[in-house]
Amino acid sequence: MVDFPDVPPERGRSAPTALELEAAFTYHPPKADQAQRYVEIRRLAQELAIRIFQVCPDSREKSTAFAKLREAVMWANASIACNE
Repeated sequence: MVDFPDVPPERGRSAPTALELEAAFTYHPPKADQAQRYVEIRRLAQELAIRIFQVCPDSREKSTAFAKLREAVMWANASIACNE
């Protein structure tokens, strides 16, 4: 394990441990059915993105919806990669 210097805590949170930092910045190769689940999450998000494109007027809010949907996919995939 890498020896990390002290990390100042965020407001209201304690500093991450060296183990948490290492896990956060380590490649997690897919195991078992993880890759299939990543594909499923992206497929469902793409369906929603297409529907948003079809029914929402062009706007800052529509652009934000796309950005947040991409973010949701990222966090969903990270939950699988980092917690199994």
